[in-house]
Amino acid sequence: MAVISEDVGNASSSTTEQSAGTQAPPPTKDLVSVLKSLDSIPLFMKDLPAEDSNQANGGGQDDAGGSSSAVALEALQSLAFDGTPDEVASNFKSQGNDYFVGKRYREALGFYTQALDAHPTDSKLLETLYANRAACNLELENYGATLRDTSSCLGVNPRNEKAFYRAARALLALDKLDEALDCCDHALEIDGGNLAVKKLKEKVSKRKDEVERREKEKKERERRKKELDLALKQAFLSRGLWLETSPKPPSNPEPAHFDPDSLPPNSKDSLPLLGSTAWKSPDPIRTPLILPTFFIYPQYSQSDFISHYHEDTPLSAHLDLMFPPESRGQLPWDTKGEYVNSNLNVYATTKKKRLLKIGKKLSLREVMDQAAKDSETGKVEDRDGMVMMDGILSLVVLPKGDAEKEWIQRFKAEREKSQSK
Repeated sequence: MAVISEDVGNASSSTTEQSAGTQAPPPTKDLVSVLKSLDSIPLFMKDLPAEDSNQANGGGQDDAGGSSSAVALEALQSLAFDGTPDEVASNFKSQGNDYFVGKRYREALGFYTQALDAHPTDSKLLETLYANRAACNLELENYGATLRDTSSCLGVNPRNEKAFYRAARALLALDKLDEALDCCDHALEIDGGNLAVKKLKEKVSKRKDEVERREKEKKERERRKKELDLALKQAFLSRGLWLETSPKPPSNPEPAHFDPDSLPPNSKDSLPLLGSTAWKSPDPIRTPLILPTFFIYPQYSQSDFISHYHEDTPLSAHLDLMFPPESRGQLPWDTKGEYVNSNLNVYATTKKKRLLKIGKKLSLREVMDQAAKDSETGKVEDRDGMVMMDGILSLVVLPKGDAEKEWIQRFKAEREKSQSK
């Protein structure tokens, strides 16, 4: 709680705050009782009673009697506005001080506003009222209003250190840190020994360092992402891949990425964002990729999805695992028991509709390299290679025999039909 000025508790001219180690004692029962009693005194009432207390207790009261009570009450309340503007403002200020000490900041703010509305001419009184109302607004977290009141206070007295202090606290809450530091510096120019201001300045400086650090980390993350995305595109291009997107791409939580175990130390995600070692994107050609891959079985409209296919792994490693000899005929859709690794052939298709029969001992990287074909015209768009649709590669797996021959014939027929258009 801020000690509000020399008019509240007769505080010294130096700023004192809880943060400076001075804890204001809680209001005593007597003080609370006094504040409550003020609400029932006609001079300080904010609202007229709904009915006469005699009526509330069951007693009779004619209309004339009720009217006379209201007139008397209004007459008593009007006394608050008797006197010169300075006297009226001083009266409201004193009431505001009592409410502020009782931590009833909203009521205190109302009294200070009434005091200012009286248009006092005494500059010291005007300065105090703005400073006190700023303290109320600060406690109520009305930071914009706090800044307006401190600005008005400094307009009356440019050397009011409490106004600078309260403005600095409001600016800190709004994360306007450079302005908060400037207010602290102005306050320390007035009183270089003010411990509360020194502690506040230290707090603002720490917050500023934290904000600047986070901003630097954000920019470094953005730089890394941009360079990593570029390296991935170069890696795809070097492997002859074409990237295409369907109208409704499926969810792919694990997109293609570089093998984290193969990354050099200065390319790892664990490298501190602001460390002494500068992060570099991995070599797009030499660093292995991990790619999501579909194995498609068109004979039965089935497929298997391998979310992390390391490009250096041979096709047979996955086929042996999915179709071992002992599992022949166990798949519900393999009604003929044909899907055993030794009885399967694998095909890859390219952007230009070439069909490649692939040896199962080849790695996925070797498959991509075999499918890649440089442009004969020198234009990038004329090159050929496998298509990565929605970020996923696809390979076709068929059993040897009639099903394989029929699928090849259909593929070639569709290719000729599309090329004739």
